[in-house]
Amino acid sequence: MNASALLLQPQDYSLLTDLYQLTMAACYVGEGLEQRSASFELFARRLPEGFGYLVAMGLEQALDYLEQFCFTSEQIAALQATNIFANAPSRFWELLAESRFSGDVWAVPEGTIVFADEPLLRVEAPLWQAQMVETYLLNALNYQTLIATRAARLRDVVGDEAALLEFGTRRAFSPQASLWAARAAIAGGLNATSNVLAALQLGQTPSGTMAHSLVMALSALEGSEEQAFTAFHRYFPGAALLIDTYDTIAAAQKLADRVKAGEIQVNAIRLDSGDLVTLSQQVRQLLPHTLIFASGDLDEYEILRLQSAGAEIDGYGLGTKLVTGAPVNGVYKLVEIDGIPVMKASSGKVTYPGRKQVFRRYQNGVLEADRLALSTEPPQPHETPLLQPVFKQGKRLY
Repeated sequence: MNASALLLQPQDYSLLTDLYQLTMAACYVGEGLEQRSASFELFARRLPEGFGYLVAMGLEQALDYLEQFCFTSEQIAALQATNIFANAPSRFWELLAESRFSGDVWAVPEGTIVFADEPLLRVEAPLWQAQMVETYLLNALNYQTLIATRAARLRDVVGDEAALLEFGTRRAFSPQASLWAARAAIAGGLNATSNVLAALQLGQTPSGTMAHSLVMALSALEGSEEQAFTAFHRYFPGAALLIDTYDTIAAAQKLADRVKAGEIQVNAIRLDSGDLVTLSQQVRQLLPHTLIFASGDLDEYEILRLQSAGAEIDGYGLGTKLVTGAPVNGVYKLVEIDGIPVMKASSGKVTYPGRKQVFRRYQNGVLEADRLALSTEPPQPHETPLLQPVFKQGKRLY
């Protein structure tokens, strides 16, 4: 197996799908139904445990995918070589060869708060196209919506003043996921990311500290932890110092002595292990003017615990529990075919039929209520429709 073949390129987007999207599309063609008008909606049936809302995210990548949607002759030949489609009608291959997404898309803007059963996005297109795009749209919106929501929950917990940094690249499910996670985290309320590629592509300045390995390497080669700090500050004088490689309080005491002597300025330190409450309090006593950052499998619940216990922490680095964890189980369901409302009626998975709109009402700038309605219904007084047109007849509107 050639591992390099698994690197995703824009021209591969259309094949990044589940097999059954292709087999269903072939069936639609065989039955002469492929051009029937279909409407699918993407929504979450239920929220992750403990969540009260979702922050919609991933629309930019979804629209980019729809713009790129096509099949090359090489891709079509590869599909034919599988022999899975031996009985597929020839018109199926002709459709793939001439394919471009030609439908309409309605979506809530990125960053919008949404709730269970409220569509984040609606696709209105020929049946085979609307079916084919399901997998990628779910992948793009589900993951980024999860990260943006977690980021918003973290910001709600710490308030406006604390710094929140995204450190999740090494824990994300893939290199692509790490880029999407960084984007969604910043959109959801984090200040910066350590992911250099993501930061530069987003026009941001990457942010980070240092690792234990530098302290260990320089301590061994240059004599002491103190000399490791001195060497790092020689090149990055404003950077945070990681002080818990050996003895956190001893390191803080030595830094405090040097600060008092005017030998060094310590803008920030990071704590990555140990009792963060006690250690942060002791470090604050020794370095009262130094910002204290904490990291190490933190989430909103652990930060709440630290705050309630009196931890002296000014900012947090978020990794594993930000970019992984319980997913947003968004689904993509057919709601109308050729103008006929349809629904799924299986136990526990009932869907509402028909194309829908979400109307939101505010009271004094605060969200008061949402109303899930058919898209043909007019808004009531003081209601704002959330779903807006973003694609029209295959053309992106912004």
